[in-house]
Amino acid sequence: MHSDLDQTFSALADATRRAIIARLSQGEATLSEVADPFDMSLTAVSKHVRLLSDAGLVKVTKRGRTRYCQLEAAAMRDAVDWLNTYRQFWDDQFAALTQFIEEEDK
Repeated sequence: MHSDLDQTFSALADATRRAIIARLSQGEATLSEVADPFDMSLTAVSKHVRLLSDAGLVKVTKRGRTRYCQLEAAAMRDAVDWLNTYRQFWDDQFAALTQFIEEEDK
């Protein structure tokens, strides 16, 4: 599982790939539609999409000569589940900080 998480977080570490994910969260798009807002070649965007696909975040299907991209939520769900294991720790830390600040203000 950690290898999959490493791949997911590595793919999401790049701003362009996060923007592609944001675009695909609105629905399926052709590769050309995904590439439109970026000031880079279609080949460069294709490489980003391939990395997202390799990480299981995007599914690419070919219909005729056109490639369609679709968001795959399972890999992101696994990352969110992993992050949520630390949520209680941070909730406790913030609660302790709040308590400390309130006691200092007295």
